[in-house]
Amino acid sequence: MPIELALQATSEEEKFGEFRRKVRAAELLSAATERLLREVGFTGKLVVVVQNGRVLKSGYEEGYFRQDDKT
Repeated sequence: MPIELALQATSEEEKFGEFRRKVRAAELLSAATERLLREVGFTGKLVVVVQNGRVLKSGYEEGYFRQDDKT
């Protein structure tokens, strides 16, 4: 295997390893998005579908805000 291909394969393995680490550590959202989710009291599911490295679809479950019991 030529040295360039070996370096490229190593780089790809490192990038995929970093991706797996971020998934395990739940570090997929930006800090700004996480802050917004906390500010609105989001407690539901956020779904992001990625295909070929691009976001294909995203959404959330209904009934996602906490209800304050003011009775």
